Amino acid sequence: QVQLVESGGGLVQAGGSLRLSCVASGRTFSHYAMGWLRQAPGKEPEFVASITWSGGSMYYGDPVKGRFAISRDNAKSTVYLQMNHLKPEDTAVYYCGAPKQPFTDFGGAYGMDYRGKGTLVTVSS
Repeated sequence: QVQLVESGGGLVQAGGSLRLSCVASGRTFSHYAMGWLRQAPGKEPEFVASITWSGGSMYYGDPVKGRFAISRDNAKSTVYLQMNHLKPEDTAVYYCGAPKQPFTDFGGAYGMDYRGKGTLVTVSS
């Protein structure tokens, strides 16, 4: 059974930084692309970032390009989201996600068949 557990959310002032982590279990982590999406109150889920199963390419949603960075550590079965220069509009619940199929990359929320329970990020102005 695939499990994704996020951590690292919290309250931060605008301009600050946070690093989110997501630990995956239940299958061979290195065979799967990973990603993040977020959902703000009253809004639709929004793609944030993804990293290919090989770790060779990363994709970002337009609102976070140049500020966020996704990475992975296969030895720890963990994907990270480094968030810098945070803005109040980044406030949302952040979810880790992964596809059902191995060796399949994605660049949008559509690829995240499995999702964690989320971690709340609040950015104050």
